[in-house]
Amino acid sequence: MKELSWTVRLLLVNQFGVNTGFYLLVPYLAGHLTGNLGLSAAVTGVILGVRNLSQQGLFLIGGSAADRLGARGVIIAGCALRTVGFALFAFGATVPLLLAAAVLSGLAGALFNPAVRAYVAVAAPDKARAFALFNVFAQAGALCGPVLGGVLLLVDFRAAALTAAAIFAVLTVAQALVLPAREVPPSGSSVLGDWRRCLADRRFLAFTLALSGMFALQNQLYLVLPLAAEQATGTAGSVALLFLASTVATLLFQLRITRWLEAATSRGRAMASGLAVMGAGFLAPALLPGIVPVLVAVLALAFGVMMAQPFVYERIGHFGGESLAGTYFGVFYLVSGVVAAASTALVGWAGAAGAAVCAAIGLGCAAAVLVQERRTAVPA
Repeated sequence: MKELSWTVRLLLVNQFGVNTGFYLLVPYLAGHLTGNLGLSAAVTGVILGVRNLSQQGLFLIGGSAADRLGARGVIIAGCALRTVGFALFAFGATVPLLLAAAVLSGLAGALFNPAVRAYVAVAAPDKARAFALFNVFAQAGALCGPVLGGVLLLVDFRAAALTAAAIFAVLTVAQALVLPAREVPPSGSSVLGDWRRCLADRRFLAFTLALSGMFALQNQLYLVLPLAAEQATGTAGSVALLFLASTVATLLFQLRITRWLEAATSRGRAMASGLAVMGAGFLAPALLPGIVPVLVAVLALAFGVMMAQPFVYERIGHFGGESLAGTYFGVFYLVSGVVAAASTALVGWAGAAGAAVCAAIGLGCAAAVLVQERRTAVPA
């Protein structure tokens, strides 16, 4: 971290806090809605779906806001909205209040996720290493959050929700006091003009479609691989092993892998190799029975993301430049979310052949990245 400015260090700590607060609450939310409040599975699904849709569907709005208003203000607003949303989950007992909490917490993610990445893409001199550290802090928060949430649930759900809200309140105040504002460069057009420019960028759209495979495969850590682990061991507890292995691998190897790839190969080949590793990992559970092949697939996912993700975020920042980084991150997340949802539906429909479908997605997207690197110029 000594290589980074204190501003970027603050954003890394912020991401740790964001993931800690998020995973402290959200994994236990469905159980609270159905168990403590007695809501039906259908109503619970609607509330959780609204939260996800509010985030995935509004990434472009958050990215444009970061470009127009400055990333600092959008990050602060996002953390403040999530404070309110999680506090509503603590006290809300009616469906309208719970839907309001879902919308606010989803909108919060749509605001600060593209804004934080756009800020890092502009402020960090060595963007790939900054995003590698970003991934480390995010994974550390994703590991601490569920553990802390499980402890607080021994008291009750309200204690967990209020603690999560308090974390976001502290992040809001800290960034309002310390995070410096950056000059907002004019884009030279309207918001719709910015969107048209982004959507007319064929290189970027091709890049986004190819790299959306990374998110599609990451999502299988919540579908294909947990189901395969439970089937192999006969116990749901084995799923925790998968998440622990993925997180520990990221904490230990992310920076080493990024530094090695920076010196050993091009950005395009690093991203393609990461996608190929992610896809190839699914061949293990597709061909062999038992928990070990599933663990191999999980580690392949982790290492593939470590290889590709820092360079993916770096490249998006190059595409958008200083004036449109937020918009480009917003479009990337929006398209990736749609592709990931469609891919997850396809994998679920494929049933037993789902792992083979995942392997085909990873290897196909890797080939697409290599073709693009040969045919198009890399943005300066």
